[in-house]
Amino acid sequence: MFHTVAKTHEIATGQGGTFQVGDRMVAVFNRDGEFFAIDDHCPHQGASLGAGYLDEDGAVACPWHAWRFCVTDGKWCDNPRLGVDTFEVRVVGDEIQVKEAPKHEA
Repeated sequence: MFHTVAKTHEIATGQGGTFQVGDRMVAVFNRDGEFFAIDDHCPHQGASLGAGYLDEDGAVACPWHAWRFCVTDGKWCDNPRLGVDTFEVRVVGDEIQVKEAPKHEA
């Protein structure tokens, strides 16, 4: 099941936001007009990844301790064996929709 979380104009390029999707908090990011969704909680100490920013490599830096996660696959940039869940995203008209179930376990 997909949930509408925002309109496309509400998340600027390079920015993200945090949204409730089912029973999970999900961070949605705009990377050059393409939208990606990952688990909002940093596995280090639980900071909101949606409050971070995207760098030129498409990674979000946790605002607390700068752990970086790739928004396309959820992998931790410093150790790809660790990561966060990713979620399927689609745009319908101007609505960003996120699928409730994770794509895979990171």
